Amino acid sequence: MTESVQCFGRKKTAVAVSYCKRGRGLIKINGCPIELVEPEILRYKVFEPVLLLGRQRFAGVDMRVRVKGGGHVSQIYAIRQAIAKSLVAYYQKYVDEQQKKDIKDILLTYDRTLLVADPRRMEPKKFGGRGARSRFQKSYR
Repeated sequence: MTESVQCFGRKKTAVAVSYCKRGRGLIKINGCPIELVEPEILRYKVFEPVLLLGRQRFAGVDMRVRVKGGGHVSQIYAIRQAIAKSLVAYYQKYVDEQQKKDIKDILLTYDRTLLVADPRRMEPKKFGGRGARSRFQKSYR
């Protein structure tokens, strides 16, 4: 049985599921390497966990990430959360608690959304206006 963990990341309606197993440092997103993530402006956002923790921490694991739902930006945030969470889970399960704690501290001090999902959701639109809160202009004549 191979050493593997599965984790998910969420942002709005996008869900990314990451499958992390022992390997040699491959990270693929929907079958494509992490270097080719679109949109390229947000490519650094996906790289953040790797850049923060250094390549050597990812050298012993392979990650495959599936993502669906949401828009481009939400998917990027879901992917980076899935990558960070699955590495922490892998280190907790198969490496040791101290290294896992170090990784977790680095990620949390940089950006909490790397490990903790953002609970904000879109509020439904109501009648009498264009959106959830805005109302149509009122006239008395």
